[in-house]
Amino acid sequence: MTFATIFALFGAMVVLALVPGPAVVAVTSRAMSSGFSHGASTTIGIVLGDYVFVLLSISGLAFIAETMGNLFVAIKYLGAAYLVWLGIGLLRSRGTVENPGDAGKSSHFANLLLGLATTLGNPKAILFYLSFFPAFLNMQQISAVDLFCVLLVVTIAVGSVNLGYAYLAARTGGLIKNSSRSAPLNLIGGSVLVGSGIFLGARS
Repeated sequence: MTFATIFALFGAMVVLALVPGPAVVAVTSRAMSSGFSHGASTTIGIVLGDYVFVLLSISGLAFIAETMGNLFVAIKYLGAAYLVWLGIGLLRSRGTVENPGDAGKSSHFANLLLGLATTLGNPKAILFYLSFFPAFLNMQQISAVDLFCVLLVVTIAVGSVNLGYAYLAARTGGLIKNSSRSAPLNLIGGSVLVGSGIFLGARS
């Protein structure tokens, strides 16, 4: 891979990561309710999920996504259920954002699994990568160095964007905790989480 190719791939990945979706919702919800470190744990899970799809697509193993279809479906529903559970925790909280995190006082490992499930819950991502990477790579001649560069680009691009979301959400959460008007925000945030979970679960 040339430097220009790496730079182009990085730019494209950053733009794609910036687009709000289930991953952004998962990261921001964990950061708002439990702090930046929990949002960071969720980000690690998201990046690990991208690793799986990158490795499968570069290896030309798209058929594995079909073979393991039922597993991916189960993972998708688990991630969706967790988002709904977090949303209900926010909706049931009465005036503070601390207690949604009671539903949200999960471990860092649980947050990592949430991020992983959110990514793996979209098996179509492997098809996206199969059509995305040929624009930047010669899929017939990928070396170990190329693979390392791709994983590094994914780590920095996807990781930095989601960490940025986590930081902003954590700061916002801190301000809300000190506000007497947090109840309406809990209602909005909880509704968004429940809606995102339902959308993730219903998506074909």
